Amino acid sequence: MIKTKEQVSIRVEGGVMLAILRGEIDHHSALSVRRTLDEALCRHRPRLLRLDVSGIDFMDSSGLGLLMGRYALIKRMGGEMTLLSPTPAVLRIVRLAGMERMLKIETTQG
Repeated sequence: MIKTKEQVSIRVEGGVMLAILRGEIDHHSALSVRRTLDEALCRHRPRLLRLDVSGIDFMDSSGLGLLMGRYALIKRMGGEMTLLSPTPAVLRIVRLAGMERMLKIETTQG
């Protein structure tokens, strides 16, 4: 299944939900992205949430809250979360918040 809303594409297969995020995650867009992700998480209850943030151009504290909230939700469901290919800006804010100690981060080598 592929679900697309302007900033989010979601595919669920074999207990793994891949969500590809694009654009800017700020206070204007975070609520819509959160609703889309939460709806899919509650419907499919994956064992693993893989968030591909390679297409995020900008992320402020609202984006960090989005990541932290999805991490908390998937943990309550008994699952895990992996952050895929964070841009340097996203990686910086995640590290400043200490989230790299909580979730797995997969970076691309190139």
